[in-house]
Amino acid sequence: MPVVHLAFRPYAEASEEPNVVVDGSPTANTVLTLSHWPGSSDLPVDLQADLSAQMAFRYLDRAEPLHGDAAVVSNNHFDQDGLVSIFALAHPEEAMPRRPFLEDLAAAGDFATFRDRDAARASMVVSAFTDADRSPLGRSPAESDDRTAWLYTEALGRLIELVDDVERYRHLWAAEDAHLAESEAAIADGTVRIAERPDVDLAVVTVPEGRHWWGHRFGGRRYDGVHPMALHNVTSCTALLLVDGSYRFTYRYETWVQYRSRPVRPRVDLGPLAAALTAADTVGWVNDPIGELTPELAPVGAAGSSLAPDIVTEMIAQHLRTSPAAFDPFTTGAR
Repeated sequence: MPVVHLAFRPYAEASEEPNVVVDGSPTANTVLTLSHWPGSSDLPVDLQADLSAQMAFRYLDRAEPLHGDAAVVSNNHFDQDGLVSIFALAHPEEAMPRRPFLEDLAAAGDFATFRDRDAARASMVVSAFTDADRSPLGRSPAESDDRTAWLYTEALGRLIELVDDVERYRHLWAAEDAHLAESEAAIADGTVRIAERPDVDLAVVTVPEGRHWWGHRFGGRRYDGVHPMALHNVTSCTALLLVDGSYRFTYRYETWVQYRSRPVRPRVDLGPLAAALTAADTVGWVNDPIGELTPELAPVGAAGSSLAPDIVTEMIAQHLRTSPAAFDPFTTGAR
């Protein structure tokens, strides 16, 4: 293993000297970027991976270092994948023995998938760190740059304790874990139905009206309907349509990053689909720009759509089938 002991520095401060950036965009002085973000520079094949955290650990495996005289590591946003990536390069002796768990924690945050339930719970805790009403970290600075640096500093100091004793943080994960368990049970017993359309990589998820669960993504985003980990652990489809009395279509995060382990169907522009659904419906439909992390398409307002589920499903499937690719993370620059 190469001798890698980089010190964490806030993103703006790190940009003033040779630096390593993980899970984000490089600065003018970045000498090595270990990131799955769109437009990231090509890396040797032995370092390429789905998660930035996996890249960081693969870099620790590498016999030949690539970071030159850089002594610091940073990231421009706070989330689970970034936290694990920085921890690996700043504390390799502590990180390497915990590698499988830490990589699973990063996957739970970014992709809402997990193998170890405690890694999922640890991801819930990291998400809670960003919630001012629940976080045990105290009061954070108001400005974005300062807050990101503060979150990393505080979380890095607690990560070993969290990984080694997830139970200690039960008060931060118990409520969400219950939503995950209920979501898993609802999928298993057919209360929540998943119908896959493999030809367009679409999963239609039907949730009975009045039965809603929630779960986090990334560093504090909440997703309602069914816990995303329960859903993503049972379907590999990267386009999802949630039917729960209304409709919400979304692309998974795997379609935004440079995903390596399997081919991912490219995103298509949702604007023409929103226009077509609006023309067919009694309400309007709106969509996020296709370059968002997890762009959504949904009807406007509380009244909901007048269209039947089979019509909405077929219109979405046809649009996915016939539209050209509109986003390529391997050629598109990061935001």
